[in-house]
Amino acid sequence: MSYFRLKYTQKSILFSLLLTLLAGCSSSKRILQKDTLKFLSSVSYENQFTGLLVLDAEKKDTLLNFNGKRYFTPASVTKIFTLFAASELLPEYIPSATYLAINDNLYIEGNGDPTQLHFYYKDSTLLSLMADYEHINVHLNNFTDDVLGQGWSWDDYQYYYQVEKGALPLYGNVLTLSDANGVKAVPQYFRDSVFRKGDTNRELVKNVFTYGSTQKDTLEIPFKTSSELTKNLLQQASGKEISLISEMPSGIKQTLYSVPTDSVLKRMMHQSDNFLAEQLMVLASSTLSDSLDVRLAIKHILENQLKNLKQKPRWVDGSGLSRYNLFTPESVVQVLDKMYASIPQERLFDFFPAGGVSGTLEDWYLGDPEPYVYAKTGTLGNTHNLSGYLLTKSGKTLIFSFMNNHFRRSSVEVKENMQYLLEQLRDNY
Repeated sequence: MSYFRLKYTQKSILFSLLLTLLAGCSSSKRILQKDTLKFLSSVSYENQFTGLLVLDAEKKDTLLNFNGKRYFTPASVTKIFTLFAASELLPEYIPSATYLAINDNLYIEGNGDPTQLHFYYKDSTLLSLMADYEHINVHLNNFTDDVLGQGWSWDDYQYYYQVEKGALPLYGNVLTLSDANGVKAVPQYFRDSVFRKGDTNRELVKNVFTYGSTQKDTLEIPFKTSSELTKNLLQQASGKEISLISEMPSGIKQTLYSVPTDSVLKRMMHQSDNFLAEQLMVLASSTLSDSLDVRLAIKHILENQLKNLKQKPRWVDGSGLSRYNLFTPESVVQVLDKMYASIPQERLFDFFPAGGVSGTLEDWYLGDPEPYVYAKTGTLGNTHNLSGYLLTKSGKTLIFSFMNNHFRRSSVEVKENMQYLLEQLRDNY
């Protein structure tokens, strides 16, 4: 029997007292905090850093606050902030590119749309626009950010979770390799750069890819981006001659829209897709300036929509890949509360993985029988967090942020304890 099960009785006694206090008046909060501290200071939590904040969504009453003001590495919980920024700044459809037509010349400037020829979306809106013009001119110098984020791990360049950013990503900026009746490469442009040898998916500084001799699964390998590569990929896909230009001509630009924004937000949250998260922040910056830069969008959101956060976060990317990110449970709950107040519940909850049903929560927090947790996970080495919304059996909605950093034991044990606590709140509050 696991340690988690052996401690069940002790936890039940503690929670019996804790949940009695939850129903009491505000004067009991000091006692509540004391008993919460006792629970979260048990053997299970003695060798890690833990934070928990729970808010009653209707009463705006803080039910539990354990290290709520302290800073944690959020990992992919950062995507909650990206969801908020995108929902504040982006229109109903993704503003894929801006363009200007002069006679038979088409001038295009990318806005960071991640869906063009993407293996999931397969959007070809841009190619359809290009089909009507003889001469295609593409401007990419508006991207002023770095292709990899601040604090990202340099040696993860070859894995799908760390794809390069850009103004006009194509094919999701990845090479998709599958082994059905011979190796199939998408885009075909890289077919002659794929070799069956070695364990490394891609060379560090150039687009030379390897595919294991016994590899059967589909691989998605980030390719090293460049303006010249974007031009070549566009030429191959469109059958048109492409010219790179240093600046856009003067004139009134029009906006080309692609897929519904919500479809990108949902996939970003459910799959915890880092590439989509980064490109959503690039897109957000396109609504603020002619320059595309994740940092610009972050700065704007923190200085405007989130200027009243109780603890200003250190927010450096859209995905949460960077360990430089630092958020408090309280600030995460504030952002979740803002969205709860401004986005209809059905639409809002649809963005989040549902416990026992979808995304990163498919195997955890099973409903009884309906889902009771709608939340975003955040996982890095020695880090596992969960933040979102909890529906109690009494019909209440709770907003919570549960952070666990610096543990050395199995993340399964961490998740079991989190699940136990959330079930208690569901069943008894």
